[in-house]
Amino acid sequence: MEFMSAYKHLEKLCGEVMGDERRLSAYIAEMESSVYGARYVPGWESDLKKLKHYRWVRNRIVHDPEFDEEDLTGREDVRWLEDFYERIMDQRDPLALCRKAMQSQRPLGPRKPAQRVPDELPRNAPMGQLRQGRPSGCAMFLLGVMAVLVFLLI
Repeated sequence: MEFMSAYKHLEKLCGEVMGDERRLSAYIAEMESSVYGARYVPGWESDLKKLKHYRWVRNRIVHDPEFDEEDLTGREDVRWLEDFYERIMDQRDPLALCRKAMQSQRPLGPRKPAQRVPDELPRNAPMGQLRQGRPSGCAMFLLGVMAVLVFLLI
């Protein structure tokens, strides 16, 4: 019963942290949906694989009368669950580390508001106020057509 006790303890914490009644499954789903987790957090894939495995083990114990906790788990499994619980409490778990890494990638200080270019400028606007930057889609299309025609004529 040590495994189930450790699992339920971790599952309850995950429910509180995630604010989701799916508890550990919500934590796993959040990890699966993260685009950057494996890039920024060492051991991300390993932790995700372990969590999914322990959820599977828990479901086998609870729903399959052929399996007992002793058949599927050992002391090292209980230790891993307890360690993961402590990592969440210390904010050293994968999701917390990913959040911290993502925040460190953001620029510090207030962001400058984007400058809006008016759709129309007055007729007497100086040349410096005219739109600059990438050509519009129509201009790009015409350039492409011209390039093809030149290529065909050569």
